[in-house]
Amino acid sequence: MTLNRHLFAAAQARVVGALLVALALHAAGTLLIPGYSSPFALRAMLVIASILAVASVGQTLVIILGGIDLSIPFVIGFANVVAAKLFGDGWNFGVVCAVVAIAALLIGGFNGYISRAVGIHPLIVTLGTGMTVQGAVLLWTAGFPSGSAPQAVSDFVSIGGSIGPIPVPLVVPSVAVMTVVIVLVLALTPYGRRLYAMGSNPQAAALALIKPVQMWVITYALSALFAAMAGVLLLGFTGSAYGEVGQPYLFQTIAAVVIGGTVLVGGIGGYLGTIAGVLVLSEINTVLIGLGLSASSIQAVLGVVIVALVSFYGRERHVREMI
Repeated sequence: MTLNRHLFAAAQARVVGALLVALALHAAGTLLIPGYSSPFALRAMLVIASILAVASVGQTLVIILGGIDLSIPFVIGFANVVAAKLFGDGWNFGVVCAVVAIAALLIGGFNGYISRAVGIHPLIVTLGTGMTVQGAVLLWTAGFPSGSAPQAVSDFVSIGGSIGPIPVPLVVPSVAVMTVVIVLVLALTPYGRRLYAMGSNPQAAALALIKPVQMWVITYALSALFAAMAGVLLLGFTGSAYGEVGQPYLFQTIAAVVIGGTVLVGGIGGYLGTIAGVLVLSEINTVLIGLGLSASSIQAVLGVVIVALVSFYGRERHVREMI
């Protein structure tokens, strides 16, 4: 119990710390950049943060499990292009979403199965799978994706949208509800307990009759599913298909998870921390763009931040070494 309280307190401290950093960055942006806190700018920041939050769900789950998912940006691009193409060809969008979701679940499930059952490191498996998926999409579209998003999806993520008296598009409160659900699932359900058990001590979890392969298949399937959701949301946000639209999310999903305090070796962290990390990244990006920095400079700054945080959290002992 003492160890559990210590881990919980440490995780909470990281979440609070990340939120304080986000607030400090917002205050700095407001002082330095004209219009930084205008209603339109805030809506834009919240929409972009919401899409990143969706993309980061799976990365959070697989890192808690003790893995990593480098296929997320490729699945985002896959879903973006396939959804646009099928809808542009006249398919019902509900059917399109079902096809994309099933394909994503199969891709993720394959990643989890090969990583755990065959014993190949997930970094290699997910990168290889992702590149294969990207290659297949390029062959299918001949390098020129076409199609569009239905108006309902565009309205869902529109920066200018609002919900009655609430001046934000529907995607923002939807992600807030999603966050509550995920936090409760991780805290109160058998899946959540098994996920943390696998990440903390896989050998002990197996002795407790938790099925490792099943957990890896389910978790990686969920990761791909949320990545596909982000791809569809990006289709509505941009209005057109682009196979490499997910590339920035490879770095950003990992960064959001780590900034929020989830430890890369597994077993410690949570999605609430990832949300805090998403806010930090969104604020950093917006401040740096507002200051006129180039895209390469922004990437360099984010790289310094993530290396510093990984170095700091990497000093902690793994949970199984503290028992």
